[in-house]
Amino acid sequence: MANPIVVMDTTKGQIKMEIFQAEAPITSENFLDLVNKGFYNNLSFHRYEPGFVIQGGCPQGSGMGNYKDPATGKTRHIQLEKKPNLKHDAAGVVAMARSNDPNSASCQFYITLDKAGFLDNPPGYAVFGKVTEGLENVMKLRAGDKMNSVQVLNPAAK
Repeated sequence: MANPIVVMDTTKGQIKMEIFQAEAPITSENFLDLVNKGFYNNLSFHRYEPGFVIQGGCPQGSGMGNYKDPATGKTRHIQLEKKPNLKHDAAGVVAMARSNDPNSASCQFYITLDKAGFLDNPPGYAVFGKVTEGLENVMKLRAGDKMNSVQVLNPAAK
């Protein structure tokens, strides 16, 4: 089964990401659902740490927001889905941001700008994808840059 590809059009150019749907189904389904809802369109990257990560997906733009289901008003959180073979071993790793609670991930994600193996230490963070094209554009992103549009380019083969 081929993994889905997500294309993100940002203020610094296009980024394509392979989403590890088979290896990280809970985290991937959450992210893909939000992409398909248009949730990330026009959101900004709110955190830039040189040589570490660029982070986005906060509806408030502050790093404090979560996804709230408009139908129920309930905040969505997913359980930590950490796999030993999915590591922060290079620039371009895509993973879920969370608070101190390992099961607090909602909608915020980050892309590594270099190796960050310490993020694999327990309890760790859920890696669910990697940048396959446009890493040079990821490296140009800064806080305040926007995701103009985010869409699934090709869904997983059934």
